[in-house]
Amino acid sequence: PEGITGEDSAVIINTFVRYWMREMALLNEAEKNIPKDLNIEKLVADYRSSLIKNNYENIVMNRLLDSTVTQAQLLEFYDKNKDQYQLETPILRCRFIKAPRNAPGTDKAQDWWYSNKGEDFAELTRWCSKYAAVHHLQDSVWHNVDDIGAYMPQGTLTVDNVDNRRDFIQRDNDFVYFFKVLELVRKKELAPLSYIESQARKVILHKRKTQLLDELKDKLYEEALRKHNVEVYE
Repeated sequence: PEGITGEDSAVIINTFVRYWMREMALLNEAEKNIPKDLNIEKLVADYRSSLIKNNYENIVMNRLLDSTVTQAQLLEFYDKNKDQYQLETPILRCRFIKAPRNAPGTDKAQDWWYSNKGEDFAELTRWCSKYAAVHHLQDSVWHNVDDIGAYMPQGTLTVDNVDNRRDFIQRDNDFVYFFKVLELVRKKELAPLSYIESQARKVILHKRKTQLLDELKDKLYEEALRKHNVEVYE
């Protein structure tokens, strides 16, 4: 590299050489201990084939795969598969703030919290960005009840008491906590589409990819037969 002394350069070179020699010593010893039933050539050939096929599949997917998933397609998938998405733990959409008890403007934040005005919500968001230790104010995001409860004193919010603790402001010696449930889905109920949407998109795209690859393989197979590029010996 530029700007280093000859001594530093020698250290770099010697380090590289030492590293290479150690690797080669290990390889040399490993080659002496190859099991007789280990077919290295076949493993290399299989790995090479896998790399080549994966590379070609990626080229085809980038060129042909339709990666657009519409809301109608998501709804169709959800209707057909929603029984698979029974919740193991309650989830909720909520607004939550944890801020230092002595943070400037806490009283104003409380007024903004209870206000329905858009400008007050904007002020609250700015206040959180400046002072809050934790804040979740995106109404569309789902959370596990336990994940939100972990930010509060033990027992304040749990899966057992969330039905009775839907909207509160609470203080302890160090922090003030603002919490409000916007929507709650209980354990064993079906997860809403918005909660599993990301996973649903991945499944839909994976099925498309599998179908596209199957069609490609069939096409190439039929073409190889037609052109007599393959021959089957019985």
